Formats: sequence, structure tokens, C-alpha cells
Amino acid sequence: MPSPFPGVNPYLENSAYWSSIHHWLITEIARLLNQKLAPKYVVAVEVRIYETSGEKSTLIGIPDNIIAKSSENTIKSPEFNVAVATSSIQPLTIELSLPETIKQGYLEVRRVGTGEVITVIEILSPINKNPGEGRRKYEKKRLDILNSYTNFVEIDLLRQGNSMITLNQNIDYDYCILVSPNHQRPQAELYAFKIQDMIPIFTLPLLPEDAEVTVDLQSILHQVYDQGRYDLIIDYQQKINPRISILG
Repeated sequence: MPSPFPGVNPYLENSAYWSSIHHWLITEIARLLNQKLAPKYVVAVEVRIYETSGEKSTLIGIPDNIIAKSSENTIKSPEFNVAVATSSIQPLTIELSLPETIKQGYLEVRRVGTGEVITVIEILSPINKNPGEGRRKYEKKRLDILNSYTNFVEIDLLRQGNSMITLNQNIDYDYCILVSPNHQRPQAELYAFKIQDMIPIFTLPLLPEDAEVTVDLQSILHQVYDQGRYDLIIDYQQKINPRISILG
């Protein structure tokens, strides 16, 4: 059964599904672009590794018998009368803040023969959009690319978290695709769209002499939905998170 949404299916933003959706998208985009870009270019899947140490406070669970009263027994001594309380202290169940390793894929379009990276394609995940070390590391890499001769494409299909884009205009959108050819900077192309819109087709920036190559991300996302059988996985009786106010 196809996705019931014409554009981005908001149920796919759920953290229970997004990791696999991200993996599917990276894999399918690489496969399709390798067909289009050969023999001049090859699209490589690279992996960035984040390690989070848990920025949440330690959670302490209260045992069921915490309200039990202490019982006291009196022990006589030849010299002293000492009241000794029998210990009723029970161990607490706590949640330790352990490091978590998160792997995130991205794509590099490389020139065959030289290995030169022509274009980087990123698909954002919550770790990139939420405050923390993951966002700081991503912002540094992003800035390095934008200060280089490498083209850059950034795909944001998540409504939650803080956007990477700062706009002077007041534009209302849910998702966006940033296309930044190196020769146009500081100007770039931003495809901003709402949840009821189909994902726009965009042109992949390569070298100026290359023929135009387009990416139909909407078709790829529908294909991922079908191949991953998300029609069987998603419970459409559940509420959409983040919630939406209008579908059309």
C-alpha cells in the first residue's frame, strides 16, 4: 500500500523509524546517482560517528517499600544502653548516563581517477538539529564545506529541532532542501515546502561544464516507503508527533 501522504509522510519522523528511513534514503540516493553520474563520478557512502554521554540528569527510581518504618531494638551492654536501629535501607534503582554511539551516513560525489570530492549530500537527523555536541560538530563540518570549493546539498525532512537555516524573510515551511553550488556563494537555493506539498525536484550541483542532473527525492521517498514495508509497520491510529494543524 502506498504512503497516504503526497509529500513527506510525517509518521516517518518518529524516532522509532527515522534511523532506518535515513539509512534507506542514503542508500537509494547513492544507487540512483551512481547510475546517472558514471563514468565521470562515483557516489560514496561515508559514515560519521557521534558519541553522546547523556546530557540528561541521572534518573533515580523510588523502591516500593520506601515508606516502611524503621524498627528499633534495644541492646544492653555492661556499660551502656544503646538504641540500635535495624537497617531498612533498600538499594535504589538508578539509570546510569552511558555513552551512546550514533552512526550517521552521508554522501560524497567524487571524481573518478582523482578522488576529488565535488559535492557533499547530507540528510539531517535529530542529533544535528537538537542542541548538544552532535549539532556543534555538524555545524563545524558544514562551515568547513561552505568555506571550500565543494558543492553542498542539505536535506531536512524533520519538523522537530532547530533549523540550520537562518532567513531574513518570514517564510512558513515544514521541510527544506538547501542547494549550495560553490560558485554562487554566499547565495544558495532553498526549496522550502509544507507538509501538504510534494517534495520539489532539485538540480544536483556538480562542475560548471557538466550536464544537469536532477534528483526526484519524492519518488525516492515513496520507493523507500514501499521497500521498507512501512505500510505494515506504522500504526496510523497513533497521533502524529510533532502534531500538525492542517493537512491540505
